[in-house]
Amino acid sequence: MRGNKQTQQLARQLFQLSLDNGVLSAERVAGVLAYVEKHAPAKPVALLQAYQRLIAREVARGQAIVEHAGPVDDALLKSIEGAMSQRYHRPVVASGKPNSELLAGLRIRVGDDVFETSVSAQLAALSAAV
Repeated sequence: MRGNKQTQQLARQLFQLSLDNGVLSAERVAGVLAYVEKHAPAKPVALLQAYQRLIAREVARGQAIVEHAGPVDDALLKSIEGAMSQRYHRPVVASGKPNSELLAGLRIRVGDDVFETSVSAQLAALSAAV
């Protein structure tokens, strides 16, 4: 359920207020939520849903989910953090997630971007080409 144009615009404005020098601030988010609770807008549920989507997207931009088939050490995760932080020009935190569907290699997801070097993806690409 999407709100109307005014609700979406207000959610974007509240999201901008949640940023501190371009970085999401937990204190500012708490302040925005307190304001919305105190001064209830016309469609509070639609507004909060739109605001939550914007916050979730911003949080996902700062996380690198590293899917792997076997064990991954902390040094590799730190290396991925450094590479992704440099690529996106913002801090990115990497966390490992086992994925039994991968034969070997890694799948890294940062926000909407996916970097994949897994064998299963390469096999799928080969079978699609044939």
